[in-house]
Amino acid sequence: MAGLAGARLAAFLILLALIVAAPFVVYPVFVMQAMSFALVALGFNLLLGYVGLLSLGHAAFFGLGAYVGAFCAKSLGSGPELAILAGTASGAAVGLVVGFLAIRRQGIYFAMITLALAEMVRFFCLEAPFTHGEDGIQPIPRGRALGALALHHDFAMYWFVAVAFVLGFLLLYRIIHSPFGQVLKAIRESETRAISLGYRVESYKLLAFVLSAGFAGAGGALEALVTRIATLSGVDAAMSAQIVLMVLLGGMGTVFGPVVGALIVVAMQTYLATLGSWVSVIQGGIFIVCVLAFRRGVVGEIAARLRLAL
Repeated sequence: MAGLAGARLAAFLILLALIVAAPFVVYPVFVMQAMSFALVALGFNLLLGYVGLLSLGHAAFFGLGAYVGAFCAKSLGSGPELAILAGTASGAAVGLVVGFLAIRRQGIYFAMITLALAEMVRFFCLEAPFTHGEDGIQPIPRGRALGALALHHDFAMYWFVAVAFVLGFLLLYRIIHSPFGQVLKAIRESETRAISLGYRVESYKLLAFVLSAGFAGAGGALEALVTRIATLSGVDAAMSAQIVLMVLLGGMGTVFGPVVGALIVVAMQTYLATLGSWVSVIQGGIFIVCVLAFRRGVVGEIAARLRLAL
């Protein structure tokens, strides 16, 4: 146990060191987007990796969080903290409704219900006046952190995003390693056994779904502030597929896997953008290779070879 704790601490310290060094060697906006999507992937991993529920509609929470956060920042003049909290709350609230309707089903039925409800959210975002339809919300002001630190410069915004990401990461780590997280793992391993032990399985799954949706909303609001735009692409089905890819590519059921997966996917989108639609083809090819040859994902394979729980 001491060895595992030491390995996790070492991995976390390496992550912190990379976050501190990154803006000096890499374009800050790229890293900020990677951290924003990492929050979404971490939340999705709580649902898929630790409960075993595959949602195909997580773009609904991500995109809605982006719209709500953007609206608060631009139209209401809210600070970045309140914008992110509003995005988180909107994602969690819609997640509560979607989860309540879908959680009683399993497997493909659960996945298809989340996909259908996500399409309803997309239609709402298309028609709602505050989203401005296909034009989206732009330009979004970044405002001032704590009412004092101006975030219009990318370097200042980077440290704000870094703090938000680290706090989200630590919160999720605490959730996973809490008694609540242990129950989620028990449900994943054998739902019937968890029920026989007296746990209210549906309540635990619903809470996990709401937490996952909240993380997606927070990531959406944060990404909208970074890019200064919120559009329909955030609620598109393709976004849901990318979120799934991030978790599977990095390592489902691992703590650091979604972070690595988000970094890889955002890197492909950024540095292969000149290839146009071929980016989707490349992502599909990588997904196939990952499923066939690296089923544990990047971090999962490394952890398995080193016999560590990362």
